[in-house]
Amino acid sequence: MTNLKHTPSDSVLVAIDVSQRRNDVLIETPGVSRHRRLVVLNNRVEHDRFIDRLRDIGRPVIVGFEATGNYHRPLAYRLLQAGFELRLVSSVALARTREALHNGWDKNDPKDAQVILHMLKIGATQTYCDPICSGINDIQELSKTHEVISKAKTELWHRLLTHYLPLYFPEIARFAGNSRSDWFLAFLEQFPTPAGITVLAKEHFIDQAWDVVGRKVSKARLLGDIYETARSSIGLPVAIDSPAVTMFRLIIAEGRSLIRQRDAIEQQAHTALADNVDYRRLRQIPGIGPIIAMTILAEAGDLRRFRHHRQFLKFCGLDLATHQSGQFRGQTKLSKFGNASSARVLDRGAGRHSTARKRLQSQIRALHCTR
Repeated sequence: MTNLKHTPSDSVLVAIDVSQRRNDVLIETPGVSRHRRLVVLNNRVEHDRFIDRLRDIGRPVIVGFEATGNYHRPLAYRLLQAGFELRLVSSVALARTREALHNGWDKNDPKDAQVILHMLKIGATQTYCDPICSGINDIQELSKTHEVISKAKTELWHRLLTHYLPLYFPEIARFAGNSRSDWFLAFLEQFPTPAGITVLAKEHFIDQAWDVVGRKVSKARLLGDIYETARSSIGLPVAIDSPAVTMFRLIIAEGRSLIRQRDAIEQQAHTALADNVDYRRLRQIPGIGPIIAMTILAEAGDLRRFRHHRQFLKFCGLDLATHQSGQFRGQTKLSKFGNASSARVLDRGAGRHSTARKRLQSQIRALHCTR
C-alpha cells in the first residue's frame, strides 16, 4: 500500500513519531550534517511554537508521520492549515523498514523518528488525506459510530442466545429470525418467560401480542405456535417480578435502544449522501447497500483521488495476488491487504462475489472517466 512518492532534494524533512502526550521530532536540513531533535507536547502553545519554528526555516518543508490512533489528527490538521506538505507512513512499512535497518524488532520513539525520516528520504510514503479538509469527517463519524453500535448489538444478541434464553425460555430461540428485527426483542420485553404467556388464555395472549410482533404472514398461527411452545417449555421457573427477570428486561431494553440508534444512523447517512454521485454509483452494485457505500466513502474519501481504478481496488484489498516461488505457483486469490474497514464491509457484500467485484471495477473505472 506504500507508494514511492518523489521527495524534492531541497526540502527540509521533518519526521514525527506521534504519541498521546508528546511527539518526537527529527528535522533534516539539506547541507546540514546534524539532525535537529525536538520534543513537542500536545498542547496549543507547543503546537504554535513548533509551527513558527518550521516557518522560520524559510524553505519548503515536508512532514512525515505514522497515523497513531487519532492522536495525530490535531497536529496534522494544524500543519496542513499552516501550508506544509504532509506525508503518511504506513505502519506495516514502518515496522518492516525498522526491522531491516536495525536488524531487530525493538521499538522506541527516537528510533521510529529515524525510520520515518529514512522513508521520507527514499519516498516510501503516502499522501495524507485529512478528513476535515477533504469534507469526510462527518461521514467517518457516522460510519465508525455505526460500527461500534453494530458490534455492541451483536454482542448483546449473542448474550441473549447463550445466557438468558437458555435459562428462562430456551424454545423461543427458534422464532428469533433476523437479529436486525425489533419485534422479537419487543415480544421478549413484554413476555420474558413462559409463565408470562401461559398465565393468559390462548385467545387473550394472541390479542395482547398481536400488535407487538408487527406485520407477519400467518400471524395467528405464529402466536399460537409460541403459546404451545411456552406450555411445554423447560425454562427455569422464576417469578415475573424477580430481580433476575428485571435484569433480563434491562438487557432487552438495551438491545432495542441499540437497534433504534443504528436505524437512525443509517437514515441520517442515507440522507447526507443522497446527492453524492459516488454514493449513487456504489449503490448500483449488487451487494452494496447504504452502510457499505458509506463505509467505502468514509475510508477512501474522494474516489477520484486514486490515479487508477486498480489502486482503489488495492486500497480495499480486492486486488488479486499469487504466491510463486521457483516452479511452485499458488492459487490466485484476493490479497486481503488494504484498509481494514473497507475490506470487511466489501467482504460481506461485493468482495466475495466475482460478478459483483467486476461490477465494482467497472464503476470505479467509470468514476475515473468522469474526472
